[in-house]
Amino acid sequence: MAKILDLFEAYSSGELPREGGFVITELLDDSSRYAIYEVISYGNVKSIYNIDEGIMFQADGRKLYVLFEPLNYSAKHVEPAYRDDSHRIPYRYKELEIFSTKRQEKLMIAKEPVETYTSFTIANETGLNTSYVVYKDETSSRTILGFFEQSLWKTLSITRSDARKACEIIAVPLEKVMVPFGIE
Repeated sequence: MAKILDLFEAYSSGELPREGGFVITELLDDSSRYAIYEVISYGNVKSIYNIDEGIMFQADGRKLYVLFEPLNYSAKHVEPAYRDDSHRIPYRYKELEIFSTKRQEKLMIAKEPVETYTSFTIANETGLNTSYVVYKDETSSRTILGFFEQSLWKTLSITRSDARKACEIIAVPLEKVMVPFGIE
């Protein structure tokens, strides 16, 4: 399996892959089970450095978003693109694959990744938010999907069978994130 490390620890110890890789960011709401995940592939790296807000990647990338909406979320009627800053992803409902769990909670998976040109920033870890780096190799996709299955099942407490079904859906757009930098 591909190597996965805490992003900020990898940066501090000089173990961050400079030739490209993947960053998984897990943004968990402090007061509910609402969660946003970002998977970013990066390549064509010019530099990576620390700034006050987090780690700046001067690189090209592709972001895939996955949103988990618990049953008690009060703004379900609002398109994800128009929600408040801590609950927003840049997609409307028609641009998302929506999977309902057995408990009628929703997982919203972007059908297409978002392109990032020249640079992007991974914000400092705060509260329950964490970021990981996955080294690129032939097992990177399997490692990322394994991360999702464990996080959905153990962190968000959805059933393991629902987590597996969600990963089957995530696998399709994940391929689009992996391809642009020669990662197959």
